[in-house]
Amino acid sequence: MHRMALEPGKRGGRPCIRGWRTTVVDVLSMLSSGMRAQDIQYDFAEPDAEEFAAVRAHAADRAHPICSLNASATRH
Repeated sequence: MHRMALEPGKRGGRPCIRGWRTTVVDVLSMLSSGMRAQDIQYDFAEPDAEEFAAVRAHAADRAHPICSLNASATRH
């Protein structure tokens, strides 16, 4: 996660890959729309494999609490 940065005044304080102006959500949206990592690298000429891994790790960390369910609370 050392590749993520939150900087006030930069993209509204949303998490970006350190040194980029592209947000993590922007990259995830591109990937989920079918763009390949290689296409994004070509368009932006900045990210490397470790940065794409950091984006995915950030998304996984953020999604985990949202997707966790308390199994005992859902039983009748």
